[in-house]
Amino acid sequence: MSYTGHDTARMLAEPQKGGVLPGSSRPRRSPFSRDRARVLHSAALRRLAGKTQVVGPGEGTEVYGVPRTRLTHSLEVAQIGREIAEELGCDPDVVDTAGLAHDIGHPPFGHNGETALDMAARAHGGFEGNAQTLRILTRLEPKADGVGLNLTRAVLDASVKYPWPRRPGKRKFGVYEDDRPVFDWIRQGAPDRRCCLEAQVMDWSDDVAYSVHDVEDGVRAGRISLAVLAGSQERAAIAELAAKHFSDEPLSELEAAAAHLLDLPALAAAVGYDGSVGAQVALKRLTSELVGRFASAAVTETRRVHGEGALTRYSADLVVPRQAAVEVALLKSLALRYVMSDPARLAMQEYQRQLLTELLGALGERAPDALEPAFQPAWRDAGDDGQRFRVLIDQVASLTDAQAVAWHERLVRSK
Repeated sequence: MSYTGHDTARMLAEPQKGGVLPGSSRPRRSPFSRDRARVLHSAALRRLAGKTQVVGPGEGTEVYGVPRTRLTHSLEVAQIGREIAEELGCDPDVVDTAGLAHDIGHPPFGHNGETALDMAARAHGGFEGNAQTLRILTRLEPKADGVGLNLTRAVLDASVKYPWPRRPGKRKFGVYEDDRPVFDWIRQGAPDRRCCLEAQVMDWSDDVAYSVHDVEDGVRAGRISLAVLAGSQERAAIAELAAKHFSDEPLSELEAAAAHLLDLPALAAAVGYDGSVGAQVALKRLTSELVGRFASAAVTETRRVHGEGALTRYSADLVVPRQAAVEVALLKSLALRYVMSDPARLAMQEYQRQLLTELLGALGERAPDALEPAFQPAWRDAGDDGQRFRVLIDQVASLTDAQAVAWHERLVRSK
């Protein structure tokens, strides 16, 4: 199945590209490669360099060295997704762009900030990083009047991890109510609540990237010792976390899979990491082999089920083997247990949530003047309190970690 005019359509028709000097030529780019360039050059993507992945930018550099940020994570997701797409016959630029864009809706302090903003906005539709991503791509990031970056339908659809509005009792969703018109345009002809293949590839690439790389960063920082996998008590604790947060497999099966992780030669070779050159080489080899293992597993199983030929959009679903999914869930649980559940980190996260809540309140008292110029017209044009609060959310969500702290210092602490 090839991509059609329906897939390459944009919300706003665009004139022929200008700016080429007489007598010169410019290589012809596909609509999807143009989309990739737009996201790559966007301010929203650059801001991810200042937003928390597991640790904050610049936090604990004496321990972590140079930790991953949301930006470096997004680049890694894009690269993994691109390679899977090439193997399956998806357009690599569609998946690459979705990988670059998938986290641009994250607020300051990552998922912790997401929790704070969702609690603050619960009376006005809540907050969800994926819904915010859609809002940025189609409304807030300036490129074309009123339609954000004016990306193609296929790329926008590939960026939608949760193709449904908020539902009672469900935390994850992909669109706010006032963004429904553009969401409905994107989803024209799409099966209800089903992600396109390119979105599924992006989602699996995201899982692979942060499960493997968060463990790598944790080992390098001395927070994770792979030797814990040899102990039955710790394996049981890791399996319990996986069952609670990341997997529907029976606990006994998760424990058994955890026991077999050390059977992987590359993982066994990285046990006892001490920071030496040899240990760094072993750890990097482990990272490379795990990423390759999980990516190739999905490609092989998807081909087994769907056969050869180009697989695109809704012609197939990504098929992830159970073993690969279980191993990724266990790696996520390693990072959760030994890095993200640290008491000092939990206390810091509580402070960060309070900071964002107080900042929202201070901005509400001083809006529109306290808002950046780009957000002031939306505040003045808002028809009710809910619309005005959404502008406050958009403003705070756009800030980096350091900007949120600085704005709080200026607007709250200096009062």
